[in-house]
Amino acid sequence: MTAALETTGLGKRYRRTWALRDCTLAVPEGRVAALVGPNGAGKTTLLHLAVGLLGPTAGTIRLLGQPSGSAGLLERVGFVAQDAPLYRDFTAADLLTLGRKLNRRFDDRLARERLGQLGIPLDRRVGSLSGGQHAQVALVLAIAKRPELVLLDEPLASLDPLARREFLQTLMGGVAEHGATVVLSSHLLADLERVCDYLIVLSHAKVQVLGAVDDLLEQHRLLIGPYREQPFPIPGVAQVVRSSHTERQVSLLVRTNGPISDPAWRVQQVSLEDLVLAYLADPSAGTLPGPLVHADPLEVQA
Repeated sequence: MTAALETTGLGKRYRRTWALRDCTLAVPEGRVAALVGPNGAGKTTLLHLAVGLLGPTAGTIRLLGQPSGSAGLLERVGFVAQDAPLYRDFTAADLLTLGRKLNRRFDDRLARERLGQLGIPLDRRVGSLSGGQHAQVALVLAIAKRPELVLLDEPLASLDPLARREFLQTLMGGVAEHGATVVLSSHLLADLERVCDYLIVLSHAKVQVLGAVDDLLEQHRLLIGPYREQPFPIPGVAQVVRSSHTERQVSLLVRTNGPISDPAWRVQQVSLEDLVLAYLADPSAGTLPGPLVHADPLEVQA
C-alpha cells in the first residue's frame, strides 16, 4: 500500500519552541483522514510544511511519492488554508479564469457546475459572499484542479451547521468522483466521524494516535463496573487510556488485546469523539502503528 502523505522525523522549530517535532506518519492513498488536536498541537504547521509554505527544521516529507517541493507536485495537490484566502474584489468567474490560467488540469466545467448547484452566482464579488459561500468557492477551486491529494486546514471552523453539511457534501462528492486522498483538519469531531476513515491525533507537537478509524474503534472499549481500589490487570486489556470513578462505579476507556469476558465489567463500544478526547486528556498515552521500514519507503502498515 502506498502513502499519499508520509513524514519521517519531521520537525519545525521557531527559536527554542518546536511547533512540530519528530512527526512520523503515513496516510494511505484513497483515505479521508481526520487531523485533530488542540490549538498549538502542530496541525497547521504540518499542512504548511506539506505544501511548501514552511521549510522543515528536521526530517522529511513526501507527497504522492515525491519529496515536498518537487517540480510539478503542487499541481497534483489541492490546499485550502484556514482562512480560505481569496481575492475579495474578484468575482467567482474571475477566480475560475485565474484557476484555468494557473493550473493545467483545471476543470472549468466542473467548477461552474458545482457553484451552480450551490447557488453561488458567478458575477458576485467574493467579498460580498457569506462565510459559507466563501469557503465553498475556495473548496471548489481546489477540487477543480482535479488533485490527487486535498489538504484542508480548519475549513469548517467559522461555518454554521447547514454550511458545514453543504461543504462536506461538496467535498465528499469531489472525492467520490475523482478518488482523491483528503487530510481534513478540524475540531468538529461529530462532523469528522461522518466522513473520515483515517485518524491522526497530534498533541504537544507530536503524533499521538494514528490509524484507520474502524480499526481504532474496534481496538477500544468502554468498561463500566463496580469501583475497586486495584481493578487491574484485566484480561484482554492492553492499556487503560482514561479512567474515572465515583464511590461505587469505575469507567475505563481501554485499548484491548483480546476479548474481555470478566462478568464484572459491562463492555460498550466507543465513538470517535470518546476515543480522541480520552487520548488528548493523557498525552503520555498513544497508539502508533507507524510505517514499516522497507526498501520502498512508501509501503506502510495498515
